[in-house]
Amino acid sequence: MSDSNTLAIINQSAPYGNSNGQESLDMAMAMSNFALDVSLFFIEDGVLQLLSKQAPANIDAKAYHKTFPALEFYDIDNIYVCKQSLESRGIKVSELCVDITLIELHELPTLLTCQQHVMSF
Repeated sequence: MSDSNTLAIINQSAPYGNSNGQESLDMAMAMSNFALDVSLFFIEDGVLQLLSKQAPANIDAKAYHKTFPALEFYDIDNIYVCKQSLESRGIKVSELCVDITLIELHELPTLLTCQQHVMSF
């Protein structure tokens, strides 16, 4: 059974080359202002959005990853990251710009069933 005021946002796109990551972050912050309990999920190339050491200026892109730490001010505390996605890209949790909850890929469907709304970027 899902809670009527919940939104899951699944991030599976790399941070640059499209605007999915920035749009996802903007939506998360906006929806939290409308009293939705927002949970963020990072899988596949989406985990790259959370790397603390990025140099987007080298490709004339915005450094929106610096906004992730502000999520706590929007009461967005549920940030889930796929362990397998990190491992397959050689990324350690210590390299991420925010505190996260590490999950196994097989846990994702169960966590999503607790959400009324699900969006994917």
